[in-house]
Amino acid sequence: MRLSDTGDKLDTHEYPATRDEIIQAYGDSTIELPNGTETLKAVLERIADDVYEGPEDARTAVFTGVGHEAVGRRFYSDRDPTMPGESGPEPVSF
Repeated sequence: MRLSDTGDKLDTHEYPATRDEIIQAYGDSTIELPNGTETLKAVLERIADDVYEGPEDARTAVFTGVGHEAVGRRFYSDRDPTMPGESGPEPVSF
């Protein structure tokens, strides 16, 4: 996921700021995802209205609010257990 110029905008915004203030100022900014793009408005509208104390809070909200398009392989896990009836690798303790 790349915030592109959206990250710069969040960094230079005056804080504290509400979610709605950020949306009003930069809502049309595009966030590049591995499987498409989303606007900042679409991402932040998934999150409850909040007040961000600084750019890190705003970035965390963006990272939290992105959709499944930001995930490389949806539902993939290399930690799934071996299914019944299959023989799998021997467990290793680290």
